[in-house]
Amino acid sequence: MNRSNLKKLTTKQIFERNRKRTSPLAESFILWLHDIRSMHNVGAAFRSADAFGIHELWLSGFTPLPPRPEITKTAIGAEEHVAWRAIENEQKAIKELKEKGYEIAGLEQTDNSIMIQNYRLPDKPVCLILGNEVTGIDSSLLPRLDIALEIPQFGMKHSLNVSVAAGVALYAFFQKF
Repeated sequence: MNRSNLKKLTTKQIFERNRKRTSPLAESFILWLHDIRSMHNVGAAFRSADAFGIHELWLSGFTPLPPRPEITKTAIGAEEHVAWRAIENEQKAIKELKEKGYEIAGLEQTDNSIMIQNYRLPDKPVCLILGNEVTGIDSSLLPRLDIALEIPQFGMKHSLNVSVAAGVALYAFFQKF
């Protein structure tokens, strides 16, 4: 490839190309944000959810809901294109997911977490829960997980920004298809 001939695509060209694609996450993947404090993190998660074409985004606990200018600013309008749902009763929602055959995965560092790159997709839909920016997945939800997944890290800090973690996890799931 002659790199001197590289030309950026226009927004219209990108849109047309993307319309022809179908995401493998479109039918069977829910991203669930619980107790996320930052509206910017919620907006960024909407943007990543849109980029990866996930089935639905769930918001619960004290996670802020659209419409909010701070969410829209980061989401750049993705919240208008991603199916989302506000969850009022987390335990009931998990029960419903399990009845529908979902595997409930949590992105959390635990004594039994599996590195996300070693995770094998089940032959059923998946709901991935991400928890609070500081405290992680709520202790009332942790025992309801079928599996805990962890993003490998090698630096001195032991966490990623929750919206960054969401993007990394969505890409990891995307690659598994």
